[in-house]
Amino acid sequence: MDMSGYQLDSTILREYDIRGVIDETLTIDGAYAIGRAFGTMVAENGGRTVCVGYDGRLSSPDLEKAVVDGLMACGLSVIRIGLGPTPMLYFAVNTVPADAGIMISGSHNPPEYNGFKMMLGKAPFYGEDILRLGEIAAAGEYA
Repeated sequence: MDMSGYQLDSTILREYDIRGVIDETLTIDGAYAIGRAFGTMVAENGGRTVCVGYDGRLSSPDLEKAVVDGLMACGLSVIRIGLGPTPMLYFAVNTVPADAGIMISGSHNPPEYNGFKMMLGKAPFYGEDILRLGEIAAAGEYA
């Protein structure tokens, strides 16, 4: 899958995470674009390795695969930490070591939701960084 640009639904780009309704505001193609855009930002930051985990929602494995494909398309190495809670991702990023991390998690939202929590380096990824991720995806300016 290669996209010159992908317009993410603006409602999913939240202050501290990316969160949407599966197959409505958040799709598999969107997850791939998120992987490509986040991977671009990791690469720009000098990173080469990203940990990826996912929660127990039914949509999480498919979203995880799409994000991993997007990250790898940027030339990054991916360490798949598998199914678990979000703190497992934080532990992995700080232990492996890795340059970034993405957790596919619906958190406390109803079952039809899912999303992404990210870390760049050892720090949370939020605010302006999430908006920039959306701009990179829309422009298709990927690493």
